Amino acid sequence: MGKFIILLGPPGAGKGTQAEVLAIKTGLAHVSSGDIFRENLKAQTELGKLAQGFMNRGELVPDDVTIAMIRERLKRPDCEAGAILDGFPRTPAQAEALGSMLSEIDGKVGSVPYISVQPEELVNRLSGRWTCRGQGHIYHVLYNPPKVAGVCDVDGSELYQREDDQPATVEKRIRVYLEQTTPLIKYYRKVGLLVEVDGTQPIEGVTDQLLTAVR
Repeated sequence: MGKFIILLGPPGAGKGTQAEVLAIKTGLAHVSSGDIFRENLKAQTELGKLAQGFMNRGELVPDDVTIAMIRERLKRPDCEAGAILDGFPRTPAQAEALGSMLSEIDGKVGSVPYISVQPEELVNRLSGRWTCRGQGHIYHVLYNPPKVAGVCDVDGSELYQREDDQPATVEKRIRVYLEQTTPLIKYYRKVGLLVEVDGTQPIEGVTDQLLTAVR
């Protein structure tokens, strides 16, 4: 029976990095909903064209289209033993659909690790990023500061903050994520699958806690 791990965590919690590390250490496929979307859109599959139509009209892609893309991906040979799901499900309704889908392919959700980081720490992590106007080199005021404030070490060009990285935008992204994900966290907590992991410790510590949760 395939074991599927659902990795949850807000923007800035390091979820993408941890998903890749977990995939290597467990031998399970890393299935990212973002990658699946991009693959279908680029290849112009039937589902990709369908999704594109909704996106072009400024509408949300309906659950049944997203679920069909995920189903197709999970039926590939590399997911036979299971997978680490990153970015799906996002709602209790999608979680129910995933449960039904996995029962079709003799799989089940093994655990749902949630990388927990306080919102103010997430804002510090995400809003500290500055980019150089020359060649796009990236700095961080806390983790990778330039030698001279506001100037790129490599090409001497001015550093600026992209709109995505500005504190107000970052706060909104985090707030939206937490509002959308709270029902899903409650759903998996209720069924006894949620495992909270402290995302404020060093990367290796987070990985160790995740591996314990997964095993």
